[in-house]
Amino acid sequence: MPRPLLLFSHNWTDLTLEDLAGKASEWGYAGFELTCWGDHLEVQRAISEPDYCAAKLDLLTRYDLQIPVISNHRVGQAICDPIDARHKALIPDYVWGDGKPEGVRQRAIEEMMATFRVAEKLGAAVVSGFTGSGLWSYVLGYPGPSPDTVAAGLKDFARLWNPILDVASECGVKFAFEVHPGQIAFDYHSAEMAIDALNGREEFGFTFDPSHFHWQGIDPVEFIRRFGDRIYHVHVKDAVLSLDGRNGVLNSYLPAGDTRRGWQFRTPGRGGIDWEGVIRALNAVGYVGALAVEFHDRDMEREYGADEAAKFVRRLDFEPAAPRAGREFR
Repeated sequence: MPRPLLLFSHNWTDLTLEDLAGKASEWGYAGFELTCWGDHLEVQRAISEPDYCAAKLDLLTRYDLQIPVISNHRVGQAICDPIDARHKALIPDYVWGDGKPEGVRQRAIEEMMATFRVAEKLGAAVVSGFTGSGLWSYVLGYPGPSPDTVAAGLKDFARLWNPILDVASECGVKFAFEVHPGQIAFDYHSAEMAIDALNGREEFGFTFDPSHFHWQGIDPVEFIRRFGDRIYHVHVKDAVLSLDGRNGVLNSYLPAGDTRRGWQFRTPGRGGIDWEGVIRALNAVGYVGALAVEFHDRDMEREYGADEAAKFVRRLDFEPAAPRAGREFR
């Protein structure tokens, strides 16, 4: 059967979950990558209120929707990052507290542990998210990091995340880290470094989003070939390069949607990603998990875009051929 088609609810938290569920069902989605934000999923209520998770599942069942994946990208960002005022807008007030960095970090760790326990209660097999990074400011920065600085940053990442992954293991839930600028791993080789830092533990894998590779010049298919057994979740989001001799891929402090930028996110199928190659590569490595549309196109009305994206993915996705006995003709 085709892979489950999900809508990532992160960019829809201005709507109640029930309102979004009605729309997602009409567009043909099978469920959500449900974000821990707004009223979509509140981690502490899910932990403390006996009927909270059952009520969420009942609501979605009415629309024939499932929750195989939950997301807590925002809280994950506060674990390895140097904490500053930007993080206050990302995380719940009770995680921010008095804003003292080490207290914020410890509360973020506890909240991420709780997220895995909530995933288990909801029957979700995967938590998708970010890690933050103590090394990101060194990427293309000056002065560059020494090998010892990189090694120390990766060691700190492992120190902070191993206890969280211990909880993931206890819950039988995988962590699908989204390889993304601003994170401990943002490309092919840094992804290898992150796995090595954790001694290859199986609870840690990746959310594969080719839009973050495309503008960097990385072939998404090569990433799939290398990390096929570590891809626990997939985002479907496109990107387009529009380099004109004046702009560049670092985007000059310009916000998403500004026409002066060197690249933009696009609705799936309207950018530069070879989606046919991506699907064939996912088939080749045996990926059978969900495909989650992340709508992020500043030029398109989002409900139109979410509907169009669902149709695009359903046309795109296909089952691999069954293995053939005997020798093939050449």
